[in-house]
This record gives sequence, C-alpha cells and structure tokens, in this order.
Amino acid sequence: MTQVELSRSGAARGTFQLGETVLEARNVAKSFGAVHALKGVNFEVRRGQVTTLFGENGAGKSTLMKILSGVIQPTSGEILLDGEPVRFASASDAQARGISIIHQELSLAPNLSVRDNIFMGREILGPLGVDFAEEARQTRVLMEDLEEDIDPLTPVEELRLGQQQIVEIARALSVNSRILIMDEPTSALSASEVDVLFKVIRDLKARGVAIVYISHHLEEALTITDHAVVLRDGAMTAYAKRKDIDLEWIVRHMVGENFDLGSPPTGYAMGEVALSIEEVSVPDASGADLVDRLSLQVRAGEIVCLYGLMGAGRTELLEAVAGRLALNHGRVLMEGQDVSRLSIGERIRRGLVLVPEDRQRDGLVQTMSVGENLSLASIMDFTQGLFTSRAKERTVIEEGIRQTQIKSGGGGAPIGSLSGGNQQKVVIGKMLATRPRVILLDEPSRGIDVGAKAEVFRLLAEGARRGLAVIYSTSEVNECLSVAHRILVMRKGRITAEFGPDVPKERIMAASGESMLH
Repeated sequence: MTQVELSRSGAARGTFQLGETVLEARNVAKSFGAVHALKGVNFEVRRGQVTTLFGENGAGKSTLMKILSGVIQPTSGEILLDGEPVRFASASDAQARGISIIHQELSLAPNLSVRDNIFMGREILGPLGVDFAEEARQTRVLMEDLEEDIDPLTPVEELRLGQQQIVEIARALSVNSRILIMDEPTSALSASEVDVLFKVIRDLKARGVAIVYISHHLEEALTITDHAVVLRDGAMTAYAKRKDIDLEWIVRHMVGENFDLGSPPTGYAMGEVALSIEEVSVPDASGADLVDRLSLQVRAGEIVCLYGLMGAGRTELLEAVAGRLALNHGRVLMEGQDVSRLSIGERIRRGLVLVPEDRQRDGLVQTMSVGENLSLASIMDFTQGLFTSRAKERTVIEEGIRQTQIKSGGGGAPIGSLSGGNQQKVVIGKMLATRPRVILLDEPSRGIDVGAKAEVFRLLAEGARRGLAVIYSTSEVNECLSVAHRILVMRKGRITAEFGPDVPKERIMAASGESMLH
C-alpha cells in the first residue's frame, strides 16, 4: 500500500495507508415498522479507493448510505470511524467528521442560485457579513473543475436536470470530504459529463478520499470501482475485488440466474395508427428549434424506442406531444383527431399520457401517500360533484399496486418510504389507471435497477398486447434492444435512423453520433 499526504482546506492531515479501512458498518440493521430494510449488514470503506454498492431497488443501499452519512440511525449494530465506534447525531455531524453524500434524488432549492445552493448552511463570512464574491469565485472554480459553463448566479430551476445533478455534485465536492458517498450521481448526466465526473473521482482517489459509489449503470460502474458489494433484500450477498468480477457476476448476485430485460411482444396483430406526429417543431427560449419538423406514427400495440444523447430533443418531443411544451409548427393527432390545441388534462381524457423524466418534481406529490398518488390522475372516475367514492378509489389503488407489483406497506404508505424503482412504478401505475390508448415514457428506467427495469418493460409489453401504443425514450443503448419493435435514433432534433430489434448496438450508437462508451 502507498503512503499519501492528504490536505484538506489547506491543512496537512499527515500520512496514511491507501486501502486501509476508514469507515465500517458492523452488523447494521434497520427496521421501518414491520419492514426490515437492513438485516445485519457488514460494510467497509477504504481510503483512496472506490467501493461500489450494487443491488435492486429496495435492497437497502440508500438506507445503508443514509446511516453511514448520519441522515438516519440504525436500529442495531454499530458504525466505526477510523476504528472507533461513533454515533452521528445528524447529517451535519457526519459532515463535520468528513463524510458527505450526494443523494439520488436532488435536494436543491430551485428558486436559489447555483452559488447559494452550494454554500447553503455554511456561508463564507467576511467583515461585513456573507462574502458573496468569494462564494461566487469558489463556485466558478468548481464549475471549471466539472467542465460546466454555468454562471454562479443562475437560478437552479433554469438548469436542465443534468446540470442540476452537476450542482449537487459540486456542493458535495466543495466540502473537501475525506469520505464521499455518491448515490446514483450519473443518472441524469450525458456521456461527456460522466467522463468528467470519473476524472474527478480519480483525482479524489489520488488525494486519499474514500468513495462509496452506487449506480444502476452496471458497465459504467465497473470502469471506476476497486471493490464491489452486492445487497439483496437487506443482506450482503457478495463481495469481490474488481479483478474478480464482471457484468454477469453482478447481475447474478443481484437478481439470480437467467435474467434479461425482455423482448418485443409478439403473437398479436397491431392495430390502426394511434398517434401521428406531423412535421412537429419545438422551440427553445431563443426561438431555435430543439425538435425540427419531426414526423412519426405509432400503431396500437406497437412499442417504439427513441434513442439519443442528452440534448437530442427526445424530452422536448415527448413533452410537446403531451401538451407540456408549445409547438411552433406541425400537429399531433390521436386516432386521426387533432389534439394539438388541447390542454394536458384534455389529452389525458383522450387517452394520451406522459410519464415524465423527473419523477420527483413532475410525477409525484411528495406529501401524498402511495395510494393518493396512484389515484390522482384518474380522480374524476370516482368523483361526482363534491363527493368521492372511497370504494372505487380503493379498487383503483389496489389494482395499480397489483398490476405494477409495487413493493410498499400498502396504499397508505408515504411515497417517500418507497425505493426509486417502486416510486417509478407508482408514476406509471398512476397513468395506466387512466386507461390510456397512447403512453409516452421519458427515460422510464432512470435511477432504477435492472430488476425494476425488467418490471417496467414487462408492463409496457403487457400494455402493447392489450392494444396500447407505447413510445419510450432512453439514453442507454441496451434498453433499445429489449421490448421495442422499432428503434428511432434522434440527433439534433431529427430522426437520423430507424432500426428493427435485431440491430447491432454499434449501429444505433453511430447513428446518434456517439462512440463506444468508456
């Protein structure tokens, strides 16, 4: 092992051994009522190395990380820091001891600037109060390190999702932590942004920072990890060094043998054209076209995948079709009827629904229960005047939980108690409860594990067999080759290629302007 001199905030911290254990969980268990999220887990974090934590949604990964970072307390077991037992009173207490976490779901204040989000709660003080100029200077340095041209005074709500994720990462990096936990840090990043983040991670390792990395992008995670740990149903099922593992090893220990994401549904005849998009253009704030006179048709029972890199126009197209963005040219037809001028609610009633990319902001109401979220979009089906039929609502909720196989404590459970994958299934279940004829899904697998992905694609295949027309977008080429009958590649607002389900993934990536990843 190599000895390294670590500086933090300019102060020398002495020498240490790369690879020595700095943070450890011993026999850690956590229960939420009758639900056992962790069952006696043992876990180690080493200096100057990346330990990657794999597992399905609901396996206990985020719960373990919240315990290690002081967000919640374990029910039993102990945490050791530098070999000494420790109990973190709060996340601030853990941060003061050098532990920071980048949460999977963004925790930014959208109405505040990038600068204010990064230094919130630990403002830099000068003789006259907060030194905003120094905060702005340090923010610019962080943005330069992350190769993002973002003005420190830009309100976070004006940034796209990937840039917001960069701000979340910058905030954690600004603390100069010696232990950094990254929970799905790349879920909203483009391939080039992932490359930059991995450069930052390698630099942190060289400075002796211990990193815990959680990702559902399995191949991507393999390029950065030193050790791999797999959790399943709250227990650790496997541990190995990087040299001893591959993709098959990870998936096998996560979900068992003989696993795949499915295949295009067959054995039925597709129906008539359900959705027609004719010469559609969608402008940005400056008037330039993000989607440029794009046309496509989707038939009842057909599953179409839209593939493209960040900025290709996939999200803008789907949001315009659903009524969230205005068109400056073209029209949208549902079963031959023009719906271009209808509101979002009217399009939902016509049978056209959207599952948005950002489930936290656009797909769920965080103060509502699982059941209330599931029944929200179809509330008019069991409401008459001022009265709601609780029995009918219960039927909708129970059917939604059963159909989408949501793992929860029932309809009354808080939506925040669910894993990311189960929250995504709530959003999909909510839209399916409206009995749509066309469903649009924008990155439906973002931030969910391979098992949850398979369940989402199973829902899409089942819907198609019942005559549902499906369009889903993805930036992961392997997901194109799962349940889609047709794969459309988008680049700079246009469709650049169309493929069947048997196309080599290299051709898909080439059509998008992408080289083979990492």
